[in-house]
Amino acid sequence: MLAPHVADLTRHMIEKEAPDLSRFLLAPMPGLLTKLEVKAGDKVEAGQPVAVIEAMKMENILRATKATTVKAVPAGVGDSLAVDEVIVEFD
Repeated sequence: MLAPHVADLTRHMIEKEAPDLSRFLLAPMPGLLTKLEVKAGDKVEAGQPVAVIEAMKMENILRATKATTVKAVPAGVGDSLAVDEVIVEFD
């Protein structure tokens, strides 16, 4: 619910587009990076395990969403990760 004068003005607002983050594997939650299955230059297939994060006493296996090549791995095993921190960068 908006005030009538605000509702009139909202149609003039520019829609902000979300950045394309499909080239990155991001940490979905804070946790400890316990395992990295890839290194720079590796080819990965869709569904292949890439990293394992331990958070809230659970192991979370992060998988590749598409077939691609690993460009860089800025995170290392043993790192404490924050939400949306880059773990792996893809081409």
